Amino acid sequence: MFCGPFSSYEEFLKELERFHGKKAPGGVLALHMVALAREHLPEGILVDVICETRKCLADAIQLLTPCTVGNHWMKIVDTGRFAAVFYDKQTGEGVRISLSMERLKECRAVNEWFLKLVPKKDQDLEAILDGINRAGGRLFDVCPVEVAPGLLEVRPKVPPVICPVCGEAYPPYHGPVCRGCQGVTESYYRELTVSGTKK
Repeated sequence: MFCGPFSSYEEFLKELERFHGKKAPGGVLALHMVALAREHLPEGILVDVICETRKCLADAIQLLTPCTVGNHWMKIVDTGRFAAVFYDKQTGEGVRISLSMERLKECRAVNEWFLKLVPKKDQDLEAILDGINRAGGRLFDVCPVEVAPGLLEVRPKVPPVICPVCGEAYPPYHGPVCRGCQGVTESYYRELTVSGTKK
């Protein structure tokens, strides 16, 4: 079985649990998804990934490939679907691999887990993992794709500028003020005060 940079499936599961916090079935699905991508892409190319969910699939891809959010080789476009696009970072050609809802029905324990048809306390994790490993790549649909040209552009490394509103540094290509001050991102915190000073 393909295990990426790990010497065994057991080693992968152990690292998945350490990194993700648990032996997530979605991480084991990702193991087969990455193996399928390797089969469909030419050898020797540099690969980028677009992951379509922020859940366990993203963590497992980062464990199994050199592609991470931090090095910008993996982007997350959160459609909420269990799918990812693996593509040649030079040409943009690649494959989109997605979990097949039709073939999922053939693996009862996996289907019940993924569609939350059975309460978590009543699920058998080993049966789910075994079902995923027995089905392997057959659980997925593979479609040749070409990513949008804009995704292949490499932004030049330029010094940050200081936002005139908040006084913090940000990339100049975000605009005349940072995205936080533009209101582009949702406010995810509020400042607290202690004895009249910001905390």
